[in-house]
Amino acid sequence: QVQLVESGGGSVQAGGSLRLSCTASEYVFRSFCMAWFRQPPEKERAGVALIIRDGRIIYRDAVKGRFTISRDDDRKTLYLEMNNLKPEDTAMYYCAAHPQPFACSPIKWTEISSFNTWGQGTQVTVSS
Repeated sequence: QVQLVESGGGSVQAGGSLRLSCTASEYVFRSFCMAWFRQPPEKERAGVALIIRDGRIIYRDAVKGRFTISRDDDRKTLYLEMNNLKPEDTAMYYCAAHPQPFACSPIKWTEISSFNTWGQGTQVTVSS
């Protein structure tokens, strides 16, 4: 059963914007921790933005000031607004979730092992 479905990826020029969406099942959307990860070509997957059930948000330094993570509880959808995109943002983007608070550890949240539910990914390509 597919529980997370990403959409919104595409190809843009540097400086452009995209908004990614991740629709979740009701059960998964009640997760304590939800995040966006990305995996550039030939590199490891790592977290870029985290949103915690209590409203706290953490960003990876490389995207601070350019990316915004948010959630719409009525639509059960997680978003990632990406502005001023750079070629180094090119990657497959995944949303992830975990029901327990330990996944939101400020030290561990960027690691794929912290999350147990994943979407299939959506490709973002930024050209210079």
